[in-house]
Amino acid sequence: MIRTEALDRLPVRTAVPALRRALDDRGVAVLCAPPGTGKTTLVPLVLAGLTGEGPVRRVVVAEPRRIAARAAARRMAWLLGEQPGGRIGFTVRGERVVGRDTVVEVVTTGVLLQRLQRDQELAGVDAVIIDECHERHLDADTVAAFLLDVRETIRPDLRLVAASATTDAEGWARLLGDAPVVEAQGVSHPVEVLWAPPARPVKPPHGMRVDPALLTHVAATVRRALGEREGDVLCFLPGVGEIGRVAGQLAGVDAEVLQVHGRAPAAVQDAVLAGSSGGRRVVLATSVAESSLTVPGVRVVVDSGLAREPRTDHARGLSALTTVRASQAAGRQRAGRAGREAPGAVYRCWDQAEDGRLARFPSPEIKVADLAAFALQAACWGDPDASSLALLDPPPAGAMGAAREVLEAIGAVDGGGRVTERGVRMSRLGLHPRLARALLDGAREVGARRAAEVVALLSEEPPREYGDDLAAALRTARRGQDGYAARWKQEVRRLSSSLGSDSPGTGKGGSDDAAVGLVAALAFPERVARARGDGAFLMASGTGAELRDSSRLRSAPWLAVAVADRPSHAASARVRLAAVIDEPTALLASGHLRVRGEEVRWVDGEVVARAVDRLGAVELAVRPLKQPDPELVRGALVEGLRREGLGLLRWTRDSEQLRLRLAFLHRVLGPPWPDVSDGALLAETGAWLEPELSRARRRADLGRIDAGQALRRLLPWATGEAVRLDELAPERIEVPSGSRIRVEYGGEQPVLAVKLQELFGMGETPRVAGVPVLVHLLSPAGRPAAVTADLASFWQEGYRAVRAELRGRYPKHPWPEDPATVPATRFTSARLKRS
Repeated sequence: MIRTEALDRLPVRTAVPALRRALDDRGVAVLCAPPGTGKTTLVPLVLAGLTGEGPVRRVVVAEPRRIAARAAARRMAWLLGEQPGGRIGFTVRGERVVGRDTVVEVVTTGVLLQRLQRDQELAGVDAVIIDECHERHLDADTVAAFLLDVRETIRPDLRLVAASATTDAEGWARLLGDAPVVEAQGVSHPVEVLWAPPARPVKPPHGMRVDPALLTHVAATVRRALGEREGDVLCFLPGVGEIGRVAGQLAGVDAEVLQVHGRAPAAVQDAVLAGSSGGRRVVLATSVAESSLTVPGVRVVVDSGLAREPRTDHARGLSALTTVRASQAAGRQRAGRAGREAPGAVYRCWDQAEDGRLARFPSPEIKVADLAAFALQAACWGDPDASSLALLDPPPAGAMGAAREVLEAIGAVDGGGRVTERGVRMSRLGLHPRLARALLDGAREVGARRAAEVVALLSEEPPREYGDDLAAALRTARRGQDGYAARWKQEVRRLSSSLGSDSPGTGKGGSDDAAVGLVAALAFPERVARARGDGAFLMASGTGAELRDSSRLRSAPWLAVAVADRPSHAASARVRLAAVIDEPTALLASGHLRVRGEEVRWVDGEVVARAVDRLGAVELAVRPLKQPDPELVRGALVEGLRREGLGLLRWTRDSEQLRLRLAFLHRVLGPPWPDVSDGALLAETGAWLEPELSRARRRADLGRIDAGQALRRLLPWATGEAVRLDELAPERIEVPSGSRIRVEYGGEQPVLAVKLQELFGMGETPRVAGVPVLVHLLSPAGRPAAVTADLASFWQEGYRAVRAELRGRYPKHPWPEDPATVPATRFTSARLKRS
């Protein structure tokens, strides 16, 4: 029996006519409706014709999370008076509850991606709703791009709705071809905001770490909220670990404490979503409860202000979730949960002044995540560089380049980026490409079942209490009775089944520890690591890795690192999950990284020549080279010049002055006068340091190269301008006294430092290359008396004051009233009379 009264209470009903018109006219629409309005449950039923209006159509609803897909299906089935598996069904990874009469199917975006790759037409499907598209999950963005491609090429009749819980819908409307935006008004009660920062500063989050002091404060704020407010409390925390720690600190509160996250058992999820049975509840949740799920009975929200987002360090081959400050948009979504059913309150565990500094929206996943899976999906779609896909944000070129390298290394794409048969099979396993490679290749080595067991461990990281030893975690999961073990066993069955009969069932035998290490190394070949002593390792990627002091893996000679993160302040990664391997296993899994050859490098101020056998950054064997390749030696010397500077050459004062003169001419006149900056000289070593550089073999040989003689090779001899060097930028200028004074070219303007008396009679300022020199007028003792770039003006206006000062200090020297009427001199008055 349809629960008509419940359906009629859903606020989104008022927007349904406009949505119908938009789809009838354009086939696409953006639906904006706040959480709790019924966009996830009523709209699919209406579009499918299950509420008695319109013809029956098959509708697919794509949700970003498994927990949301199950909850939405159960809610819709309840509204129709049914159980899931009838007209309402759902499919998530490892679980499918549908029947022959299913009209509305709720799936995760990952499942829909797989379905589109197998059947681009989506035969039999009339409409697709992409729910919670504002969260900008990568799978949702990819699904939308593929569906738009399908509509444009083969299914113009396919209806498409992008459903968002926020009003920031302009981008999606443009993406869907200026699709109509239909807005539904929610029933919103006032929510009082209470700022509840910790009494003392806490450390900002880094990596996966959250300051325990903040979690203690959050637990205290929950207790405060229970004492000050009525109703259930919904507390937002970044992850499962933080939920567990806060739950432990809430022991003894007068309320039922429940935990909601993607790993929570289905029974717990159902209990939370069913509402209270009488007593008060505290629901500790990740961001899954921001918009995907409705939690009845909540009147108070306690917001830790933290969230988890993916981050990838392509240079180090590390990708993981990291803890970040939640965006302003997330804060609004979380606060709104307190005003769903009645006036409520939100306790924000940060200072009000901080709020304005938060990011407005969460980072789109395509900008920050590992793109290997996305790149494989795009290659399977026939668009390896994703250039033709309609995406709100294009994938970063660097991340796509790193993803292409990974896919090519594991044989998923060829050199041109086109998908291989192996790549197609990998894409259909519902795994990250790295794990797909480990499953396929591992099955041949250790057997399908054991490969599936290890890959299932890697696809969902075990709880921390399982420890950092992957082999021990496998044994714990096998005998475990907790929620993780149950999900792991289900995933093992799925993966074993996906391998089919063409994979061996037993492999080559060997211990579980060896099998675990090999499969982990196949998944992450750049992370095989050799011990450096005292719990420190070097990964093939070049990143250092360290184990906890209490880890039993510290004595291992080699590790296959499965999970690691690198805090922003640390030089090395922190190993969170790894398996012991030996060198043959490392070579088997990471053979494509092995390089043998001559290495001639600049190390610690000298040329070092070695024959090296290395696995990525890990040196397996090294021996000195007696006769290294001269070109490699030259390259090492150039590297030394880059690192330590051109001061490694022999610079006399004349050669330094020559360089300054050339730099002046290049700045003032430009070509053909050469650029002699460090960067330019290092880029053109062949033009001025040969043949001496090719003859050099060590640091001392560089010190014998006359830099001034080498620089003269850069003069514009071919144009004939070189002969004008002394004319345009003379090394010295002759002054009226007969002295030849050196010109200093190191500043913005050439400088002529000369005793004032030696310029008597010189009416105009000397020029070099048309630029007036800056004259530093010196006393008879060589001390600065005045500075001018206009001698004529100085004689008329400045000389009198300088004369008055210097006459008293140097009475034995001539100081005429009119310096133009006496000969210039560098001598005293008495010396002049004698001469």
